[in-house]
Amino acid sequence: MVILILLMTFMHLSKKRRINDVRITEVSPTKINFNSPKIKSIIKTVAKVFVYVMLFSMYAPILILILFSFTNATLIGNWNGFSFDLYIDLFNDEEVLTAFFNTVIVALTTGIVSTLLGTLGAIGIFYSSKKMRRVFDVVGQIPVLNPEIVTALSLTIMFVALGIQFNFITLLIGHVVLTIPFVVLSITPKLKQLDPNTYEAALDLGAKPAKALRKVIIPEIMPGILSGFLLSVTLSLDDYIITAFTKDPSFVTLSTYIYGITAKKGALPPMLRALTTIIFIITLIILLIVNFYNKRQKKMGGFNK
Repeated sequence: MVILILLMTFMHLSKKRRINDVRITEVSPTKINFNSPKIKSIIKTVAKVFVYVMLFSMYAPILILILFSFTNATLIGNWNGFSFDLYIDLFNDEEVLTAFFNTVIVALTTGIVSTLLGTLGAIGIFYSSKKMRRVFDVVGQIPVLNPEIVTALSLTIMFVALGIQFNFITLLIGHVVLTIPFVVLSITPKLKQLDPNTYEAALDLGAKPAKALRKVIIPEIMPGILSGFLLSVTLSLDDYIITAFTKDPSFVTLSTYIYGITAKKGALPPMLRALTTIIFIITLIILLIVNFYNKRQKKMGGFNK
């Protein structure tokens, strides 16, 4: 009996030892070291590929549109040889040119008015009390988050209730209401970067508030003002909903012209490829000029410091 008990105890200990040996010899899961040069190189390569794919997906349609603006093919994909026929047709079509110039006039007027009002509003909000600044910050964000259809309907109802007939002024008011918050948002970060003592120093040196504003504040926030102007012009050029609700029925812009064609289930005129190419090139030139100006201002600012 004693021998049997000893034998069972020995077998139990041997089994337990084998189990422990198996546990010890188990392969522990490998951990990825993200700080290793190889892993960093792989992550960097994947990030670059992702950026290139995103850029290609954004600009490939524009490049294709520009390419096919130099052929008189009706459909994109058919190449009938290099020609400027679409550009010639564009400048001979009075309807498209009228819509284009109307759009440009509305956009530039909106940009000027929105930039003036937005700049004054941003400066007033910045130099107001903290409590009022919080209130204006919240109120100013509502038009940005508010759906455009709500703004268009509310403006339409207001004009009808006041007995105002739709004309260029109502259209301009609608576009200014749409773009002012974006101008304020573009200028506010530049105001926060200002030295708060600069304006007070100008006043102490004898400058009047208007002159101190013009000579001290405005030059410092000029990049934000230019960005707000370009943003307001772009939003006005691209807008359809507010334009359709607040314009005179006889007033045609590019957005309403194109929508009128597509609503009739008709094909877009090929000359619009030439028009969009011209708009894209003009926008690109303006963007390059603004970026060059901003870089020059930064260099001059660093030199002065």
